[in-house]
Amino acid sequence: MPFLPLAVFFPMAMAFVCFLTGRKSKIWRDILVGATGVLTFVLCLCTWNKSLSFSLEGALGLGIHLKADGFRSLYGLVAAFMWMMTGLFSPDYFAHYHNRNRYYFFNLLTLSATLGVIFSDDLYTTFIFFEIMSLTSYTWVAQEETPGAMRAAGTYLAVAVIGGLTTLMGLFLLQHHLGTLSFDGMQKAMASCDNNLTAATWLTVVGFAAKAGLFPLHIWLPKAHPVAPAPASALLSGILTKSGIFGLIVICGRLMPGNTSFGHVLLVLAAITMFLGAVLALFSVDLKRTLACSSMSQIGFITVGLAMMVLLHEEGSLAAYGTVMHMVNHSLIKLTLFMAAGVVYKNLHQLNLNDIRGFGRKKPALHIAFLLGALSLGCIPPLGSGYASKSLLHEAILEYMHHLEGHGISALPFRIVEIFFLISGGLTIAYMTKLYVCIFWEKHPYRQKEFDAMGHSMKKTSCAVLLISACILPILGLLPGPLFTPLARQSVSFFGQEVLHHEIHYFSLENLKGAAWSILIGAVVYLFIVRKLLMKKEKGMLVYVNRWPAFLDLEEKVYRPLLLRFLPRFFGSITQFIARIPESFAMVKVVPGMIVGLVRFLGEMPEKGILFLKDSVFKKRQKHTPRVGNRFTWALGTAINRIAAALNATLLRHKPMRTDFEYVLDASWRELTQGTHRITASMSFGLLLMCIGLFITCLYLLWH
Repeated sequence: MPFLPLAVFFPMAMAFVCFLTGRKSKIWRDILVGATGVLTFVLCLCTWNKSLSFSLEGALGLGIHLKADGFRSLYGLVAAFMWMMTGLFSPDYFAHYHNRNRYYFFNLLTLSATLGVIFSDDLYTTFIFFEIMSLTSYTWVAQEETPGAMRAAGTYLAVAVIGGLTTLMGLFLLQHHLGTLSFDGMQKAMASCDNNLTAATWLTVVGFAAKAGLFPLHIWLPKAHPVAPAPASALLSGILTKSGIFGLIVICGRLMPGNTSFGHVLLVLAAITMFLGAVLALFSVDLKRTLACSSMSQIGFITVGLAMMVLLHEEGSLAAYGTVMHMVNHSLIKLTLFMAAGVVYKNLHQLNLNDIRGFGRKKPALHIAFLLGALSLGCIPPLGSGYASKSLLHEAILEYMHHLEGHGISALPFRIVEIFFLISGGLTIAYMTKLYVCIFWEKHPYRQKEFDAMGHSMKKTSCAVLLISACILPILGLLPGPLFTPLARQSVSFFGQEVLHHEIHYFSLENLKGAAWSILIGAVVYLFIVRKLLMKKEKGMLVYVNRWPAFLDLEEKVYRPLLLRFLPRFFGSITQFIARIPESFAMVKVVPGMIVGLVRFLGEMPEKGILFLKDSVFKKRQKHTPRVGNRFTWALGTAINRIAAALNATLLRHKPMRTDFEYVLDASWRELTQGTHRITASMSFGLLLMCIGLFITCLYLLWH
């Protein structure tokens, strides 16, 4: 039986059936939606421990190629489980909502597209389903149609579209250089590829990083979750961000293993995401926004694991194990916490901590579910399931530091990353303690009797779904060896890593010591920052306040002014100026040449940034300088470098030149001797220029 295509396309077909049924009977529609989630879960379960593949040759040009193996079967099962549980939870949550038919329709379409991403076997198939998923999930954010929801949905869609276009450019370049986009084919082609794929790789990474919520493309995440319905927020946080991580896994495992420059930059972005997300969550006074910022932070932890896997190369199995486990943990934790937040919002229609404080008192089911989720996210052993996965990520950092020190290379930058890792873990404990104490221990100054009298805050089905989801977490936390290790073992080949044959000691003294440091940091932060600095007295009682500076909002202060005001006006003025110039040599030759040169410069910026980091922050100790290029370029470059060094010591002391002319001359020589490559590169950049021009033109037309 073709379980794989059924798992992917069955929810898409049922979306139309449920939509038509919903126009006649809401009850039957809800039953069909719940049944679709259960059947999809069963279909994904049928792919477990099987090697299945499916192809539609020629479909959409390059064909649709699907495959189920260890990691893809595991995460397809996790996705289907989350959709099944949120589908059973939704009728109670949406009881008084409008446009439920629309929500369920796009919800099932998104399930189909998400499974298409997870089971894809080439980047073209990944991209097709990835874009479908981005467009269908847009309606989740816009569901309530309030001004805030529509603005957040616009941000979500803009990031998805721009990220998708950028990734498409990267895929064009990868197809051109490698001749294939299949996962296994790319890995084989890389072994014999002499081209520098830095630009193509980073262009491809942009769209996946945007969906994952990686800094600086995280702007949609803290704003989309609070306005989306709670079941949708659980899926946005738990699964859709992982579709971005899926793309990063393919890039890291198939294209960039052992590429230290790529690994260093990815690690820097991951560390910023990890720490910034935790800080934003700590400052937030909105329940769902706090959980959203927490998702950003946990994505940072996961990406740290991917970066360490790239840096450790063939010895990155431990990092891959930790990454798989933390992905599963985060998905299940956010399923529980966002459904718990949904119970709060369903009853109060408020999310501000000052308005919901004390709601959870005398509500044992909600209390147990939230506490188990908080313990797991805070990585509190032994009940916190996140402890095992985060311990392996920490071990991967320590392993790479030992590797560097063994080769006489300073590990100080990675020591800093480790410190930020532990601090971010401590901040996670602090903001989850803040939420837990506020909702379940503090009392509301005016409405506490009303809250206590509410009794049952959810229906029996919702209560069962919430408790089942929550009770999985302590089981995983108590039994990481029997449960987590086999899952990671069967998934690690997708990451391009070998299976670990030795036993993993999850509760070793070193791991417990790391957890203890995070717990200590969390306690200090909660007592002396949350209670002292992030609360103030009003009318004789303490209230939560958001002290995060408004000017640090990247979307409002940087992206929107740049994309909606500055760039359209700037390029519009240039276009108007050029339109008034008669056809001449300047119009035909000079202006296009300048634009192509600018686009080339922008395309080379990531590579130049990597070289800068490699020569500064991550500079290695070398006993001698190897010759670069041929004798002529090396001799001339060495002479110019000496002249530059003399100028830097005298005339250019304040603004020294940092160019290594040996590399510049060698690159120029290679460019002169590779005419054919230059022509193809120009065509690629021309294509990129055309897309940028179309995008800017659309922005200009929309603005005017």
